[in-house]
Amino acid sequence: MLNIHNLSVSFQGEYLFEKITFQLGAGTRVGLVGKNGAGKSTLLKIISGEQEYDEGAIATDKETSIGFLKQDIDFEKGRSVLQESYEAFREIKKLEKQLEEINTQLAERTDYESDSYHDLMVDLNEVQHQYEIHGGYNYQGETERILQGLGFQRADFDKLTETFSGGWRMRIELAKLLLQNNDILLLDEPTNHLDIESILWLEEFLKNYPGAVVVVSHDKMFLDNITNRTIEISLGKIYDYNKPYTQYLVQRGELREQQLASQKNQQKQIDQTEKLIEKFRAKASKATMAQSLIKKLDKIDRIEVDEDDNSVMTLHFPVSIVPGKIVIEGHKISKSYGDNDVLKGIDLVVERDTKLAFVGQNGQGKSTLAKIIVDEIPHGGTMKLGHNVQIGYFAQNQADYLDGSKTVLDTMIDAANEKNRSKVRDILGSFLFRGEEVDKYVRVLSGGERNRLALAKLLLQPFNVLVMDEPTNHLDIKSKNVLKASLKKFEGTLLLVSHDRDFLQGLTNKVYEFKDHKIKEYLGDIDYFLEQRNLQNLREAEKRTVIASEGKAKASSNKQSYENQKKQKSLTNKLSKTEAAINKLEREIKAIDVELAVNYDKTVAQPDFFENYQKKKDKLTKLMQDWEEVTMKLETLA
Repeated sequence: MLNIHNLSVSFQGEYLFEKITFQLGAGTRVGLVGKNGAGKSTLLKIISGEQEYDEGAIATDKETSIGFLKQDIDFEKGRSVLQESYEAFREIKKLEKQLEEINTQLAERTDYESDSYHDLMVDLNEVQHQYEIHGGYNYQGETERILQGLGFQRADFDKLTETFSGGWRMRIELAKLLLQNNDILLLDEPTNHLDIESILWLEEFLKNYPGAVVVVSHDKMFLDNITNRTIEISLGKIYDYNKPYTQYLVQRGELREQQLASQKNQQKQIDQTEKLIEKFRAKASKATMAQSLIKKLDKIDRIEVDEDDNSVMTLHFPVSIVPGKIVIEGHKISKSYGDNDVLKGIDLVVERDTKLAFVGQNGQGKSTLAKIIVDEIPHGGTMKLGHNVQIGYFAQNQADYLDGSKTVLDTMIDAANEKNRSKVRDILGSFLFRGEEVDKYVRVLSGGERNRLALAKLLLQPFNVLVMDEPTNHLDIKSKNVLKASLKKFEGTLLLVSHDRDFLQGLTNKVYEFKDHKIKEYLGDIDYFLEQRNLQNLREAEKRTVIASEGKAKASSNKQSYENQKKQKSLTNKLSKTEAAINKLEREIKAIDVELAVNYDKTVAQPDFFENYQKKKDKLTKLMQDWEEVTMKLETLA
């Protein structure tokens, strides 16, 4: 399906990756992993044809179609969610337009016996056939199914796309991509803007996807659940294994240990051979043997050990001072945005040293409550912080608050105080900003680098309660592991808004689910929450089955409705033709009757006059019967 051979890409004279080769076939689901800046997104852009490469070749089958989910999207204003989603079906929409044009012409014309009218009928049948082949009768129901799977409600379908946040617009773009049934699907961080339920739905969808899928993701559990192959880009090379991510790590680790052991044994042999060479060189009688050993040594194929980029940030969240027992207390908290009620009458009590997670579908109020806690937005009800509480806050779009015109170093120095200003370079070094990298402007940093800088900046303020909204977005897997380990060691109170199940596992001891303007408490970690939700999902699945059945019935109804429209159109055309034939015959018979009245003898003297006259009357009777049958059929379809 797709072959990549000796592909090389360089930036400013340095190779991002060099001479990489691999193939993709139907059913292959690849997890493309590596550190931020390794070249994952670049490789996807090259495969999709959006970016040039320096050397090598990319070959695909002639009919292979490629779909690419990018991080930057641009919708045309004025379209609803459904209208934008229907853009995935350009061929169907084109056929719909053709059907409309043909039907309009048929309705306006009266030359039913002409060749051009007949040609239009032939065109209509052909376009209808193509419309059916392309799924024209099913695409609307399929679109609604995909949108609902990605978290949209039916009430959202007619809303304009510009009224949604960037995350929700990304879901629309993902829906369009999934509806296109491309042979190769390229997904760059598809879970970044999805909640847990939507991620679970996407997993099931991708497991059954017949084409090839290449996913860039830092969600280890997501990769393990959907992929059957892992390609890691590291230090300009790729490591390709037919295993999901976690199994790949084990296998690659075992291979590296074997390489190290083999290299160690080989080095022993080399060392012994070199000692013999030195020993024999000193004796003239052994000179020939020494030369033989030297040649043997030159022919040895030296065992190489796969390089591993283990550079990771180091992170430690110190607690400023010990707060009181109750650190956060909210009573009857409510928040609305215009007519949209997000939270209603929420009561919340958080005790010192609690580690809790906010989960639930997007738009249910997780980030809103976090902002209320840190006093960032106005609200109804009362929110009170406990004695000696100092809050550190990492917003979901924290990186966007950084000034792109400043350098990394200036960003930190400006946020520091007299006590910690001298530690700025050490902190930056622990977040992998070393040497000349501290002089980079923020605007040229990648998403992962911006997040690392935002985390580094967070350490410059004292806190004992840490509120973090989606802190793992754009962080690579190794950086996420470091962050998770640091949060486990954090001795203060932790409040996490996250959809990353792997990140949350073992990190929190309480989960709040946000749903229908309320919150529900689960006294356990994310696994306990998912276990409980699965029990509920069985009941919900039954409800969804009913809804799906209704949806199918509706789709079937839509299809039937369209079939009826086709029949109605065909019968209407037939009726028009019949009426035209009746009118023509009636005129002919009337003309004959006039001739009989004016000149009877001459008229009846014509050869076969009475036979032809009767045939016309019989034909008229038959046409009248046809007209009656068509009329009755049309009435049953009305």
